[in-house]
Amino acid sequence: MMRERFTEALKDAIRAKDPRRLSTLRLIQAAIKDRDIANRGAGKDPVSDDEILQILTKMIKQREESTAIYEENARLELAQQEMDEIAIIRQFMPEQMPEEKVREACASVVSETGASGLRDMGKCMNVLKERYPGQMDFSKASGVVKGLLQ
Repeated sequence: MMRERFTEALKDAIRAKDPRRLSTLRLIQAAIKDRDIANRGAGKDPVSDDEILQILTKMIKQREESTAIYEENARLELAQQEMDEIAIIRQFMPEQMPEEKVREACASVVSETGASGLRDMGKCMNVLKERYPGQMDFSKASGVVKGLLQ
């Protein structure tokens, strides 16, 4: 499903002669293909849509870190390029959950799993990652879960 969306978007970017979108889509497809090859070597199936969402999330995080570094070093044109790529990648992600929904989801997972201390944090985070791939920032959710378990 997502692979077809990338293929169609790539064709549209070629027709529109949009070099930034074209290069970003090619980077996405290359990352997916790399993961497919790694999975094949390990005897696993090609990546699923959930794994593609994880790849996209990782790509966004990398670009956010790069943007911060470029801004620190007054390389604003490179920072803008990274922000443009983030915007393109986000178009393929599900809508992000608002902060209050993240808190509610974290609280419900903590109560469902019966977590009682920080040692159960990994269990809670795994459930959140299974249920809400690409829909929340898991580093922020981690802080919420940690606060609930303390």
